[in-house]
Amino acid sequence: MSEHAAHSPSSAHSEPSEQVRNTPHPTMERHCDVAVIGGSAAGLAAALQLSRQRRGVVVVDDGTPRNAPAAHMHGYLGHEGAAPGDLMEIGRAEVRTYGGEVLPGRVVAVHRHDDGRFRLDLSGGHTLVARRVLAATGLSDELPPIDGLAEGWGRGVIHCPFCHGFEVRDQRLVQIVTNPLGLHPTPLFRHLAGRLTVVLHDPAGVDEGVVEALAASGVVVERGKVSRVRTGPDGEVSGVELGDGRVLEADAVVVGSRFRARAEVLAGVGLTATPHPTGAGDVLAVDARGETAVPGIYAAGNVTDPSLQVLPSAAQGSQVGAMIAFSLAEEDLRDAVRHSGEEADWDHRYAGPGRAWSGNPNGALVHEATALSPGRALDVGTGEGADALWLAQHGWKVTATDISGNALARVRAEAEHRGLAVTLVRGDVNDSAPFGTGTFELVSLQYGSFKRTPDQRGLRSLLAAVAPGGTLLVVHHDLTPLGGPVDVANQTRMYDPEAFVGVDEIAAALTADPGTWQVQTHETRPRPAGAASTHHVSDVVLRATRRTL
Repeated sequence: MSEHAAHSPSSAHSEPSEQVRNTPHPTMERHCDVAVIGGSAAGLAAALQLSRQRRGVVVVDDGTPRNAPAAHMHGYLGHEGAAPGDLMEIGRAEVRTYGGEVLPGRVVAVHRHDDGRFRLDLSGGHTLVARRVLAATGLSDELPPIDGLAEGWGRGVIHCPFCHGFEVRDQRLVQIVTNPLGLHPTPLFRHLAGRLTVVLHDPAGVDEGVVEALAASGVVVERGKVSRVRTGPDGEVSGVELGDGRVLEADAVVVGSRFRARAEVLAGVGLTATPHPTGAGDVLAVDARGETAVPGIYAAGNVTDPSLQVLPSAAQGSQVGAMIAFSLAEEDLRDAVRHSGEEADWDHRYAGPGRAWSGNPNGALVHEATALSPGRALDVGTGEGADALWLAQHGWKVTATDISGNALARVRAEAEHRGLAVTLVRGDVNDSAPFGTGTFELVSLQYGSFKRTPDQRGLRSLLAAVAPGGTLLVVHHDLTPLGGPVDVANQTRMYDPEAFVGVDEIAAALTADPGTWQVQTHETRPRPAGAASTHHVSDVVLRATRRTL
């Protein structure tokens, strides 16, 4: 939203001025088709599927994946040995390529509206309203209360032969068994280890036949309590100390955890975790489509199945994302509509009478356009239209576009009140031929952004709308203050700039084609006076002309 004219973009949303304030953070409500809770493998894979179906997708991620302690992940074809964080960076970039947003923050509660939509309460007091919700929150692991286990978890203390087994091959392994399921991976570790010792820390319920088979195969079996895991001067595991004082030398320790589905945020819709058949923890139950017992809420990844490694978690997320896409499409078909999460988001913000609007045109537009000879002008993402109205008052033949019907209704009413002629077009920059076949002597994009697509359709349409000899004027917020980490426990960043085509990307496209474009201005400058808000904000101003043939 522009500080001067309450601009919105034609295809999605501009970075709102409040996002460049340091403090405080005003609370906001946004709307989308699908809200994804959790931005690890399952959540991002689902978001990618849904973004490719042109659904408005917002991922809220608090940065606490289950595999956070692990330095590397294994068994993922094409990414073997990669750091989990590297894969997530790739996944976030791919989701953003299709306009999906990934927000750092935290969902604290989910509630259902009477109309079937869901309200997600976020840290910082913000709200997200969605037609569908995907919980990809994962599990938390509860380790036995033995000193030293937690400190080495995911490194010298392991639980999965597929995740870490090759890395400890031919080494001295000590496995601590604390529940009946503990012996399940033991045959695999026996095959991998140079020497395996099994300690029955809690033998209750353990299959003694398996214990006898292990002992007969050469595995040393100890019965007794473990007091602590020892580490050497380098911090690496060196041994396991038993309750009687003996120390079993070890290069790595194997132990199973109890797992807990991270489903607390769903309590508001009546969803709770159910016991896993193994008795080793709980999960969130889903049907074959990935839908929970509450229609419209889905789940994928470890929160539904603790055995899933990263690769099958991503595969399940992709499949569930496809099922959600079918669900939305089937609902739209029944209602005979083509619903857009982006339109809903902007229509919500332009609804109601209590909207602050200075009525002033954007100062950068006035500064740059005053010297131009009036002709045909295209105001992309007109918002409530102060720029379009100012241009019309100064002799321009104006076409104003926006994705929000509510915004355009405001422009129409104000234009009629002033006796001005403005052609209004509702549409998305990423639509096919969004501005028709004509070109314009001035194309203005003020504080607006449009979603990315791999083929850069929106960017190409924007540039193609400028007539030979015409001017392209792009003004954007200086987003430098948005940098830096977010304290997700107390705040959610409500926009993802990387999901949108920014001013620097537009400038790069112009400078890459010097035969067509002459860049006259690309700079950061103080915003001119007249803004509705009083805090200092800088503008990034890009002005270029299209060379004549």
